[in-house]
Amino acid sequence: MTAATDPATPNAAGLRRDAALERLALFGLGSPALLLVLVAMVLPVGWLFWLSFLADDGSLSLEHYRRMLAEPSYGRTFVTTFQVSILTTGICILLGYPLAYVLAQLPRRAANLCMIGVLLPFWTSLLVRTYAWLVLLQRQGLVNQWGIKLGLWTEPVALVHNLNGTLIGMVHIMLPFLILPVYGSMRAIDRDYIKAAANLGAGPVAAFWKVFLPLSLPGLFGGALIVFILCLGFYVTPAVLGGGRVIMVSNRIATDIELFFNWGAASALGVVLLGLTLVLLYLASRLVRLDRVLGGGGH
Repeated sequence: MTAATDPATPNAAGLRRDAALERLALFGLGSPALLLVLVAMVLPVGWLFWLSFLADDGSLSLEHYRRMLAEPSYGRTFVTTFQVSILTTGICILLGYPLAYVLAQLPRRAANLCMIGVLLPFWTSLLVRTYAWLVLLQRQGLVNQWGIKLGLWTEPVALVHNLNGTLIGMVHIMLPFLILPVYGSMRAIDRDYIKAAANLGAGPVAAFWKVFLPLSLPGLFGGALIVFILCLGFYVTPAVLGGGRVIMVSNRIATDIELFFNWGAASALGVVLLGLTLVLLYLASRLVRLDRVLGGGGH
């Protein structure tokens, strides 16, 4: 039987045609979203790359990148950015993991009520929360007044316009971003695993360290990654609570634009920061599957 007389040939061609039409229809349905991504993300990033290679006279040059390598102040800015991001992420882990664990052990209704307290900061403007911390932590603020009254210290302590105030404000803002994925990961853990560990002779501490903690690590890793990447581009809190003493990359970009009107230097900083963020995401994806991290690690 030849291909021309084979009854399966028209069916196969029809299936291929239907598959092509289906792909075309899916592309048509997804084209508005693709256009939005192109306009809102691809074009601005492309424009940023283009500006970073333009010299002050409008010619193509690596001047801005060479300046970053030559001037030590740029290196200090990146060191400060990563230092603040790492410290903020570490403090959020120390505070957020135990809190998420307590919430995961509560009955679901009680946990949902407690989660309102975790989500409550999202209902207030980030700028308002930052200035609230500025009022609380200043030399005549409530924290210093209560500390002196309780005898914790005798003179007002410098809690703002330094690294301490910046970390306090950023931890308060970033903590929910760590608690939510960790809590979701813990809720997804099958409690039968803990019961099985107990039946095999493991105590509560051993069951936690050998069973519960490893199963919750993907959620913890995902939350820490989210917090760290958000901290890399943070601007408002370091600008207000740092008082010009804690200069991160975002603050340096704002200074280059607002004071020096140097869009090329600011764009080069943005490109380098974006590149470092992509490298970190790639390294994270090599360590842990990001789809498993973001989807919870309980299974």
